Amino acid sequence: MFSISTTPAKQSVSETITVYSGRLNSATLLEDRRAAILGLRSFAKDFPASVASGALRCLIGSLAKDGDDVDTVKVVLETLLMLFSPNESSPEASDEVVLWLADEFTQRQENITLLLDFVESNDFYSRLYSLQLLAAILSARTERTEECIFTAPLGISRLVATLDDQREAVRNECVSLLIALTPTSTEIQKLVAFENAFERIFAIVAADGSLTQGGRTVEDCLILLANLLRRNASNQSLFRESGCISKLASLLEGLLQAQLSNADIAVWAQAQRNRNVYAFLAVLRLFLLSGSAGVSQNQQAFWKQGLVYNILQLAFSREEGQVTIKAEALNTCGDMIRDAKPLQETFAQLMVPAPLLVDTGEDASSTLAAKTYVIDGLLDLTLNSFDQSAFDLRFSACECLKAYFSNHSEVRLHFLSRAIDGYMAAAEESANILTVLLRPDAAALARDPYRQWFASVIAFHLLHDNPTAKARLLQVTEGDSSKDEEVVTSIQTIAAHLITSITRNDDARISVGYLMLLIGWTFEDLDAVNDFLAEGSNVQSLIQAISHAVPAKGVLIQGLCAFLLGVVYEFSTKDSPLSRTSFHSILSKRLDREQFLERLTRLRSHPLMRDFEVTSQKHHPSLGNSLPDIFFDSVFVDFFKDNYSRIGRSIDRAPELEISVMTNGVQKGISRELVDSLRSQVGDKDRALQESKTKIISLEEALNSREAEHRQSSEAAAIELSKLKASFDNAESGHEEQLRRLAQEHSAKLADQERHIASFQAQLAAREAKYQNELRQAQQSAHSEVERVRLRADAEVADLKASMNRLEVDIIKANKSKALELQKLQEKNSRLVALEVDQKTQAENRNSDLEGQLRKARTTIEELQRKVERVEKTLSEESDAKRTAQTELDDLLIVFGDLEEKVARYKTRLRKLGEDVSEGEDDEEDGPDDTDGEVD
Repeated sequence: MFSISTTPAKQSVSETITVYSGRLNSATLLEDRRAAILGLRSFAKDFPASVASGALRCLIGSLAKDGDDVDTVKVVLETLLMLFSPNESSPEASDEVVLWLADEFTQRQENITLLLDFVESNDFYSRLYSLQLLAAILSARTERTEECIFTAPLGISRLVATLDDQREAVRNECVSLLIALTPTSTEIQKLVAFENAFERIFAIVAADGSLTQGGRTVEDCLILLANLLRRNASNQSLFRESGCISKLASLLEGLLQAQLSNADIAVWAQAQRNRNVYAFLAVLRLFLLSGSAGVSQNQQAFWKQGLVYNILQLAFSREEGQVTIKAEALNTCGDMIRDAKPLQETFAQLMVPAPLLVDTGEDASSTLAAKTYVIDGLLDLTLNSFDQSAFDLRFSACECLKAYFSNHSEVRLHFLSRAIDGYMAAAEESANILTVLLRPDAAALARDPYRQWFASVIAFHLLHDNPTAKARLLQVTEGDSSKDEEVVTSIQTIAAHLITSITRNDDARISVGYLMLLIGWTFEDLDAVNDFLAEGSNVQSLIQAISHAVPAKGVLIQGLCAFLLGVVYEFSTKDSPLSRTSFHSILSKRLDREQFLERLTRLRSHPLMRDFEVTSQKHHPSLGNSLPDIFFDSVFVDFFKDNYSRIGRSIDRAPELEISVMTNGVQKGISRELVDSLRSQVGDKDRALQESKTKIISLEEALNSREAEHRQSSEAAAIELSKLKASFDNAESGHEEQLRRLAQEHSAKLADQERHIASFQAQLAAREAKYQNELRQAQQSAHSEVERVRLRADAEVADLKASMNRLEVDIIKANKSKALELQKLQEKNSRLVALEVDQKTQAENRNSDLEGQLRKARTTIEELQRKVERVEKTLSEESDAKRTAQTELDDLLIVFGDLEEKVARYKTRLRKLGEDVSEGEDDEEDGPDDTDGEVD
C-alpha cells in the first residue's frame, strides 16, 4: 500500500535561529557557516534579542575564525550592525539589547582589537562596517569603549590613519567616529593630535571644498578640530607650533575672496556654508577662552596671521541675511583683543567697510567702497542700527567695544575724551554715546529703546572702577554761566532723563540703562554722589518710583532705584548737599526699611537677574520684530550680586558713621573722623595758647622783680669780691716763702736717697757674681752626671738587644715544634671527625631501622589491641548468653519442681478417691530422670 505524505511541522522563529546558531557553531565548511550567518542576518532586524542571545558569540567567533574571508566578514558585520539598529516595529527592539551587545564587546579587549584589525583592512566593506560598529558600541558604552580603544595596540593610530582613505564613505565615517571619541578624554585628544591629525583634517577640508564649497564633511572636520583643541593647552600649543594657524588664515581668505566674487549660490549651499563658517569661528574662539593657558600667545599669533583684520572684514561684509555669522565674527574679534594691551591700541587703526550706507549723491560703487575706522563702525552698528532682526549684531558690536577697552584705562580715557570732545563741539554725531545719553532723540527713543541702553552700557564700562574717567565725565556740563544760564552737570542731566523716562512710562530698558550707569558712576565716588544730591528732587523722585505701583517690568526699575538710593546714601557725607542725617531721615519717613529691602530682594530673585548666567543673551528668531528680554549687562550683574548685601545693610548704618573711600590705596575725600578730630585738636590748642599767654605775663613780672634783686646782689657781691681779693694777695705772699723752704728740704732728702741707691747697687752686683759662679759649678757637675747615666743606658740597651736576639731564636724553634704538633693534632682531629661521621651515619641508619621496627611494633600492637578488643567483645557476648541460659535453666527447674509437687498431690487425691494409680505412670514420670541420670 502507498502511504499518504504529510506536511512537515512549521518551525518557529526561535527554533530556526537555534538551528542556524548550532550550524554556525558546528559547521566545518566555510560555505555552511556563511549560509548560517545569512540565515541569522535575515532575522537580525526583526528579532535582535533572539539572534543576539543565541548567536552573538558565534558571530564574534566567526570574525576571528574566518577573518581572512572578505565575504564572510562582510555578512557578519552587517548582521552585527542590524542587531544594533533593529526595526522600530520589532517587538524585541529595546535599549537593553543594545547595551548587552555593547557589553559583550567592551568586556573583552580582544573583541575591540579584532574590530580595529578590520579597520586596517583594505576591503571597503570590512573597513566601513567595522568603523560603524565601533561607533555603535561607543554610543552605547562610551567610557568602556574609549578605554578599550585607548589601551588596544596602536588603536588610536589605526583610526587616525583611516583619515587618509580616499573613499569618502570610509573617511567620513572615521571622522564621525573620532568626533564621538574625543569630546571629553584629554589623553585621547593628545594621542589623536600627535598622530598628525591636524594636517590630515586640513587635507580633508581642502579636498572637500574648504569653507566656501565644502559640505557636511567640512563641518564635521571642524567639529573634530574643536574637540581636539577645547581646553587642551598641549594640543593648542602643538597646533600653533605646527603652523596650522596660517592654514586657518588661508581658509578665511578663501571665504572672503568667494564673497567678493558675488557668485550665485543655492539656498541649501548657503546654509551649509554658514554652518561651516560658524564652526570655523567656534574653533577660533576655543583658543581664546578666558582663563585658559596660552591665550596671550594665541592672540599674538592670530594678529600676526591677519586673522583679526579678516574677521572684521567678514563681520562688516555687505552680504545680507548673515546676522548670525557677523555677530559671531564680532564676538570672535572681541576675544582676539580682550586684555591684550598692544593689540587693543593697534586695533583702533584698522579700517572696515562702512556698516550703514549713506546716500552721498555719488555713484553706487564709491558708496559701497566707503571705509571707516573700526571703532566708528562698531559704534554705528551699536547705536544706529534700528532693525530688530539685527539685534544680535548690535549686541556683538557692543561686546567687541567692551573688549576693546577691557582692563586698559588709557584706551578707556582716550575713548571717553573723544566722545566728550565731539559732544562739546556740538557736532552732529549720531554714534556718540554722550550725545545719545545727554541729548536723547524722542523719536529714536520710541522706535529703538536699545539705543539708550547700549549707550548706557558702554558708558558704564568706561566708568566702572575708573575714578579718573568718572572725574573727567563729571566735568561735562550744559549751560553757560556767563550768559546767566543754569549750569547742569552731566550726572544731573542723566538723572533728569531717568526721572522723565520713569514718569512717562517709557520702555523699561531705557530706565534700566540709565540706572546701571548712575549706580556704577556713584559707587565709591564722593564727588558724583554730592553732584547727584545737589539736585534735591532726585531723591524724592526715586522714592516715589519705588513706592508707587508699576507695570510688570517695573520690578526691575524699583529694585534698581532702591539700589541707587542705597549706593548714594552709603557714600554720602555730613558735608553733602543733602546731609547724611537729613538723607537718613527722609529714607526713614518716606521709605521704610522693609519696603527698601523688599525691592532689593525682588530684584535679586527676578529671573532676569537670578538666572542671567544661564539665560541666552540673543534675539530668538521666533520673536520676530519683538524686543528680546535683555535688560542687564554681565559686568553689572556681577557687580550687583557682589554688593547686594552691602547696600542692603547700608540703610541700617547710622548717619554718624561715614564710609571711607580708597582710590589706588589713597583715601578719597576728607575723613569725617579726621575732621572732628582736627577740630577738637584746634580747640585744645586755642585753650592752651590762652593759658600760655597768661603764664608769659606772670613770668615777665617775676623776671623784672628778679632782675632788680639781681642788681642789688651784684653790687653786694662786688664789695665782697674786693675784700676777698685783698686777703688773697696777703695769703699769696706768705705761701711763696713757705714753698721756697719746702723746696730746699726736698733737695736734701733727694741727695740722701741717691747715696742709699748707689750702695744698694754695689751689693747687688757682688751677689750676682757669686750666683754666676755657683751656677757654672752646678752645670759642670750635672753634665758629668748625665754622661755617666748615658753610658750606663747604652750598656743596658746592648744587653737587651742580645737578650732579644736569643729570645727570637727560641721563639722560632718553639714555632717550628708547635707547628709540627699542630699538624699532628689536625690530622688526628680529621681522623676523629671522619670516625665520628661514620659513627653518626651508622647511628642514623640504626635509628632509621629502629624507627621502622618501632613503627611495625606499633602497627602490631594496634592490631593486637584490636584483636583483644574483639575477643573481649566476644567473651562479653558469650558471658551474657551464658548468664541468660543459666537464668532460663533456673526458671525451668523451678517450673519442674512445681510440676512434680502437683503430680504428687494429684496421685494422692486420686488414691483417696479410689482411683488406681499404676507405678508405670510413676515410672514414665520418673523415666526421663533415670535416663538423664544414666547419661550423666
